[in-house]
Amino acid sequence: MEVLKIKFINKKAKLPQYAHSGDAGLDLFSVENIDIKPGDIALIKTGIIIELPEKTEAQIRPRSGLALKHKITVLNTPGTIDEGYRGEIGVIIINHGKEIFKVEEGMKIAQMVVKPVLRVEVVNVDVINDTKRGEGGFGSTGN
Repeated sequence: MEVLKIKFINKKAKLPQYAHSGDAGLDLFSVENIDIKPGDIALIKTGIIIELPEKTEAQIRPRSGLALKHKITVLNTPGTIDEGYRGEIGVIIINHGKEIFKVEEGMKIAQMVVKPVLRVEVVNVDVINDTKRGEGGFGSTGN
């Protein structure tokens, strides 16, 4: 099993944790109280710095309950944290609702999923192999 190292930089920080065995995402927690007005965004601090395992990234994703019940989501979902980043983990939240959303200290604000990263060599070529789909894009497969 790989190890995700966590450093607390705020005394209010909580260790990211899986809510259930088999969960893909670790819950991330706020270390501050912030009111987010309808249509506004806020950068919510978690009070942690992480050291990812080699050849991985962390993806920051919304919590479905916040999205369904309050119309709160992660603005740049999924947010990517690169292996070499050593700053505080912050979550960009947007309020798509019609009421002020109160972020409270200790609240679960997002999920963090650690995924392997495949590095590729980028080359310029003259020919790209064709496929059955070809150039079919937006809506090309039907409804």
